[in-house]
Amino acid sequence: MNRKLCLPLILLMALLLSSCGVTKSTEEKTLLDPVTQEHGTITVTRGDYAPVVVKDAFVVPKIVSISLDKAGTVEEIPFVSGEEVKKGDIIAEIRGKTRTLLKGERTALNLLQHMSGVATATRQAVKAIEGTNASIADTRKTLPGLRPLQKYAVTVGGGKNHRYNLSDAAMLKDNHVDAGGGIASAVAKLRQKLGHMTKIELEVRSLDELGQALEAGVDVIMLDNMSCEEMREAVAITNGRALLEASGGITAETLRAIAETGVDIISMGALTHSVTAFDISLKISC
Repeated sequence: MNRKLCLPLILLMALLLSSCGVTKSTEEKTLLDPVTQEHGTITVTRGDYAPVVVKDAFVVPKIVSISLDKAGTVEEIPFVSGEEVKKGDIIAEIRGKTRTLLKGERTALNLLQHMSGVATATRQAVKAIEGTNASIADTRKTLPGLRPLQKYAVTVGGGKNHRYNLSDAAMLKDNHVDAGGGIASAVAKLRQKLGHMTKIELEVRSLDELGQALEAGVDVIMLDNMSCEEMREAVAITNGRALLEASGGITAETLRAIAETGVDIISMGALTHSVTAFDISLKISC
């Protein structure tokens, strides 16, 4: 069964970066003169290789050169990001010192397997809503330190990125609204602080709040944990005056029905915080 794999860059970047380092000079130096210590790296160019094997399916990185503490090169990457592969496909071949390859193996595979899982889950969601006007988006529910990679993997799978951080757009959720004295008051206070280029998204929990959000003139309205019937009614009430985003409790089983309500965006935190990793391994050929 074919599947999607994501992330060009991760395989080699992780493999090589995890083993990156500096080579100590053989010349003796005193402890009183540490700044004169000589170090060096060797620039790797595409051409040599060592084999990597896939147990499941995934997409591959394209890297032309990188610096290592030992000579090593990427010989072949037969796939591109987002391309479907099947069990048993060889996704990359790398040549290098055995020690260097083994030092970077676990880190590289951990990242590659996870990112491929993110891209694949995203592609499956995108396919599930084909033919509707909705698009799939991620959230800020990413793993610490991995946000850039996870959000890239989502785009490889055909999804779109929601906010990268709090500065990308202003979003008022339930706690903000409650603390701000209600929808109208919270939006008015926020507008006093924002520049003219910043959009406002507001989370609503009922059709009554939807009406208040439309009166406040926000750009995007998030329909939080609403039923398909409520979302369908919200689409009719809004009538194009704002973008509508469905969020909360969305599963693979409900995805299609939600998209068919007419919402513009379906955001899914599960794309980055709870995907299943691919089964990929690296094998050394003698």
